[in-house]
Amino acid sequence: MAAPLDGPRLPPIAGVAKQLVVFLHGYGADGRDLIDIGEEWRAWLPDAAFVAPHAPDPCDGAPMGRQWFPLTMRDPHERWTGVVGARPALDAFLDAELARWGLDDSKLALVGFSQGTMMALHTGLRRPRAPGAIVGFSGMLVSPEHLAAEATGAPPVLLVHGDQDPVIPVQALFMGAVGLAKAQLSCQWHLSFGVEHGIDGEGLRHAGQFVVQSLTGRTPGF
Repeated sequence: MAAPLDGPRLPPIAGVAKQLVVFLHGYGADGRDLIDIGEEWRAWLPDAAFVAPHAPDPCDGAPMGRQWFPLTMRDPHERWTGVVGARPALDAFLDAELARWGLDDSKLALVGFSQGTMMALHTGLRRPRAPGAIVGFSGMLVSPEHLAAEATGAPPVLLVHGDQDPVIPVQALFMGAVGLAKAQLSCQWHLSFGVEHGIDGEGLRHAGQFVVQSLTGRTPGF
């Protein structure tokens, strides 16, 4: 039996968690790659716990990193097979983290980057209860043709993408928005101009504001 997921955490500044933000890293990275975003957002979400689990498997393409699923680019269905296969471990982790803090999914934000965005969208849109927010940086909605039959809720979704991304082209943002719309789901989106496969300050600010508004109803003064 595989070990449960784990990774770096930041406890709520206020001591008792009223929200949970889970960061899902990209291919070849690990949880330490995104947990620093929590450091930036803590002042805006003092009641939030932050956690960034390491993906379950060593990365085939980056021996020091982790992967949610393999990417060989030889199988046109491998992303779908990958997100389906990786979802149970992520669901179990989310259930355990919510139970740790005595929260339900309405107080959960999933924030992914690249392959982590694929996992955030696939898993978050199929949770028994919809999360409070999903943010996807530089990623894609995998196999949107399955979504209408499988989506269990309509959480607030924000997609953020660099317009110069050479790894996952910016067209993936628009394809994701269309795929969500076909499943009767909506999203907000933000283009980061001049940005490649990464997260810039404006995209980070926009995402932070979206998470605060979605989880607390407040409009933060950034």
